Amino acid sequence: MSAGHHHDHDHSELSPMELRVRALETVLGEKGYVDPAALDVLIDTYQSKVGPRNGAHVVARAWSDPAYKQWLLRDGSAAIASLGFQGRQGEHMVVLENTPAQHHMVVCTLCSCYPWPVLGLPPTWYKSAPYRSRAVRDPRGVLAEFGVALPEGTSIRVWDSTAEVRYLVLPMRPDGTDGLDEDELAALVTRDSMIGTGLALTPPARAR
Repeated sequence: MSAGHHHDHDHSELSPMELRVRALETVLGEKGYVDPAALDVLIDTYQSKVGPRNGAHVVARAWSDPAYKQWLLRDGSAAIASLGFQGRQGEHMVVLENTPAQHHMVVCTLCSCYPWPVLGLPPTWYKSAPYRSRAVRDPRGVLAEFGVALPEGTSIRVWDSTAEVRYLVLPMRPDGTDGLDEDELAALVTRDSMIGTGLALTPPARAR
């Protein structure tokens, strides 16, 4: 992981913007303008379903279209934008391909830089101090806690997401997926697999 990146964010656990948003949510909830439960559902939908589905379709296209995959690895920002997924926090994207020999994992060591257009809102653990520190010091141990056991011969590289560059991991395509269309392939792609803390699902796992 390269050092010395500049982060254009507050270094505390919550940025000033996050603190203002949280205060606004509290005020609106107390005045009865917003149902906190409904807001939680909305946030969960964007974090767990809508946002990551964008990235899943990017991955599925790369798995099924070799020319698109090469473009994605060469110019992630342009290739992702061609599918209509662009916007703030996703202007400068680099895509990292996982292989049997090389596994990539993404962290933001100083704050929580995250590619919103393709992954939605960052999960709570991604913003936590333990993940941000341990991912760099003990990536294999962190992966084990996520249930990912890589072969000893697989090298792990940790990438530090910054205000200037954000990363998307292109997970390995699972075996037994020949003949699946892009929508079926996208259903195998998890948010964690695009951060590098998980692997793509296999068809039997999806069926369960």
